[in-house]
Amino acid sequence: MAKQSPKLRTVNKSVSAFPVNKFPKDFPFLLGKELIYLLASKGKSELEGFDWESIFASCIGAHWNPSNVGLDDVTLGNTAWGAKTVKATKPSIQKKVRLISGRNSPIYSFGERIDIKANPSTVGSLILDIWNERVSAVREKFKHLRTVVLIKSSDLTELVVFEFETIRYDNELFKWEWNKNNNLVGYNKKSGEHKFTWQPHGSQFTIIEDVPEASMVINIKQPEILDKEKILKALGVDKSWIRVTHKNG
Repeated sequence: MAKQSPKLRTVNKSVSAFPVNKFPKDFPFLLGKELIYLLASKGKSELEGFDWESIFASCIGAHWNPSNVGLDDVTLGNTAWGAKTVKATKPSIQKKVRLISGRNSPIYSFGERIDIKANPSTVGSLILDIWNERVSAVREKFKHLRTVVLIKSSDLTELVVFEFETIRYDNELFKWEWNKNNNLVGYNKKSGEHKFTWQPHGSQFTIIEDVPEASMVINIKQPEILDKEKILKALGVDKSWIRVTHKNG
């Protein structure tokens, strides 16, 4: 009898929640329902970053844990996401997005004071070092790290959703210069494309990303606004629901 290799029960801990940019089948419908409810209940087409983080987490069955770093606000198993929103007139034709990606302060991180007289390449290297350190710190906890982006129309009836791997950047691949607005701008040396912007005042760091062709486009019907008085009446709300007290003195 030939000797056979034993079967083993193995767990591949490197498997992500789902393939990049391949959202679960029911995801767009859950997202659409969330936004329809938001529009109907608020009566305003306002969707801020925290709202998107919470909604995205709910739609994929993940945990929402807002973090100071902003790269792992949503977590599911060994996968973490930073969630970004961008406004566009027509999301479905948007080719690029500018993603605000934190405040990278050389003063705080390195004790370096920066002005526009400083060597742009030196400053750019410091800025990317801060970003890369953040990414590395989160990847120590999560094998898979992504950014999920929601491009939204002003009335929230058209949306584009996509995600990509959140990566470190090799400073050798980029060149830096100060622009006319005294902001530091990073360009891809090979393609010449604008990739980064850093503002000395406030230390805001922006990364420019291409919108994938395979992005998900969602259009939703504008709902009627829920009648506040009818909702309160249906709940049976009266004065007994409200307790009023006064501070002494």
